[in-house]
Amino acid sequence: MLRLNFELVPDSCWYSNLRTILKPTEWQIVRRDALSRANGHCMICGKKTTRLEAHERWAYDEKTCTQILTDVVAICHDCHQVIHIGRTQLMGDINRAIDHFQKVNNCSYSDYIKALGEANKLHQRLSKVDEWKLDLSYLLKFTK
Repeated sequence: MLRLNFELVPDSCWYSNLRTILKPTEWQIVRRDALSRANGHCMICGKKTTRLEAHERWAYDEKTCTQILTDVVAICHDCHQVIHIGRTQLMGDINRAIDHFQKVNNCSYSDYIKALGEANKLHQRLSKVDEWKLDLSYLLKFTK
């Protein structure tokens, strides 16, 4: 089990995220919760940093075509670059991301390639769904 892995979003879910769905004040509540839980450390690699980024974690129920928000975590920029490896590659910072993936997972380049291949297979399968229903029940904890 890898500590840091790729989270390739299905094609039909691109450009949709909590920041575009929620009101800015609501997003800040969710973001601050993640930052508070992180206590100044990346929730994946553990690096202490003053600049953490909020990252949405999603699960996909293929039977019901439902995209489920499971968590919002605070992570360092390097971990975020790995998670969104496709964007990172387009931006030209791929070597740094590969190094970070290998360091955090204590693995080889061939392990990186294998994990990327598995992530791409999953992405292709999930991208066959034209439209995902959205389950944001995770956010109910903020209404209590």
